[in-house]
Amino acid sequence: MARHDARNWHDCTKMIGLLSLVTSVIMHGAAGQRVKVEPEVLSYPGQSVNLRCAFTDATGIQLTMVTWIYEPKEGDRINIAVFHPNFQPNYPDSPVKGRVSFTTSPPNLASPSIQITDVKMTDEGKYICEYATYPSGNEQGITFLVMLAKPRNSASIVTVVAGTKPAVVARCESADGRPAAQISWVTTANGNATTGSKLAGDNTVTVTSEYRMVPTAADNGKDISCVVTHRTQTKAESFKLKLAVEYPPQVTIVGYDNNWYVGRTNVVLTCEATANPMPLHVTWKTLTGEMPETVVINQKTLTVLKVDESVNNTFVCEVKNRLGVGKDQVTAMVRGTRLPEKGPTTGSIIGAIIGVIILLAIIGTAIAMYRKRLDNKDDPPKYKPPPPKKTSSSTDRLNASRDPVTEDRPLQNQYYSTQSAEPVTDLDTYQDDDDDGAHGEEEREHYYSAAPSGWDDPGNGELPPPYVYADSDAQDRSNVNRGDSFVSPAMFV
Repeated sequence: MARHDARNWHDCTKMIGLLSLVTSVIMHGAAGQRVKVEPEVLSYPGQSVNLRCAFTDATGIQLTMVTWIYEPKEGDRINIAVFHPNFQPNYPDSPVKGRVSFTTSPPNLASPSIQITDVKMTDEGKYICEYATYPSGNEQGITFLVMLAKPRNSASIVTVVAGTKPAVVARCESADGRPAAQISWVTTANGNATTGSKLAGDNTVTVTSEYRMVPTAADNGKDISCVVTHRTQTKAESFKLKLAVEYPPQVTIVGYDNNWYVGRTNVVLTCEATANPMPLHVTWKTLTGEMPETVVINQKTLTVLKVDESVNNTFVCEVKNRLGVGKDQVTAMVRGTRLPEKGPTTGSIIGAIIGVIILLAIIGTAIAMYRKRLDNKDDPPKYKPPPPKKTSSSTDRLNASRDPVTEDRPLQNQYYSTQSAEPVTDLDTYQDDDDDGAHGEEEREHYYSAAPSGWDDPGNGELPPPYVYADSDAQDRSNVNRGDSFVSPAMFV
């Protein structure tokens, strides 16, 4: 039980201490806000700087004394200026003694700003304006004096020999700057940079960066840039360089087309070489040791004036520089006859034909689609209205009774009623016909006029009203074409 109480008391003590610390920090922060200073002041060597300080709200507080304290980056605090209303300003021994003073004479406790002349790089650090007040105690504000020094920037290329081990190929330096500069590299070469800094006696910094890589012949002449960024510069400073990698000659012979036939003239071999430093000497020779008489050499070119059996040989080109020798060789085979030349335009012709076929296909497709669109616009509507109702005329009925085969005749011979208001009479109904007279009486259809006639439909055994015709009319009636419509003569009742 006692152990448990002791543990609780220890935890409570820790909590009280933490709360006291937080309260102290809050109270100190709230009080410190009343001492108004500039957070940061920038200056260059040789200039004069003003460090301003003021107590913003002294209501209910008595300002007793003000002290300026200098705290270097590395070292102890030092009082550099003290003012009490009852005494003269005092400037204790310090690195800035003789160069520091209050800006007003006599100084004012409400605004005890100071001035430092001929500032040096070593003057950089914290400057604390501290008030002794009653009853709240000391209150302070802190200003950081940042000394600036524009650096001297430079970059250079380091010439190296191609190899298998990493080497420094470029250097970049930003000397005597404050604060320290930042250096970066921009290049397509495969390497990395190492950067270091050195502090000088006057508090300036020199930054050096080296670019390292395994140098190869392919890296020679590649672009590399050193970029220096510093607070005193409005923009980054860039140094554009080119890598310098030395390597022995790399040689290639060009010009042999495997078509050296007897009698061919003026064939040329060219010895192409790359090296750093540039090649100093080019030598042509053959594996047999003797150069044919028809061969003419002019530095890097070898010309065969006329091909014969003597140039059926291996030609060697050697190039030297101070790092070594590079060589290449070509074996020439002399033919009895000339090789047939390939048609240079065969591939072009085939490609052109394929292109024309594709173009025609595209054009044909476009035309077909265009015509189809026009046909769709001209097509009749898919819905087809029903045809007009067909009505049987007297002539059709007569034809049906006289010739049963008329059902198979074309429709153009059929008659469609025009719904005329005038009655239409089929006189052939009552014509005596030797072929079907008796039979027609039995199968005679009832007569229906196109318009009301006032007569009832005759029944079986009844005759329709008498009609009077002239002889000529009867003859005309017999000549009426089937399917034709006509108007009957006047009736006499």
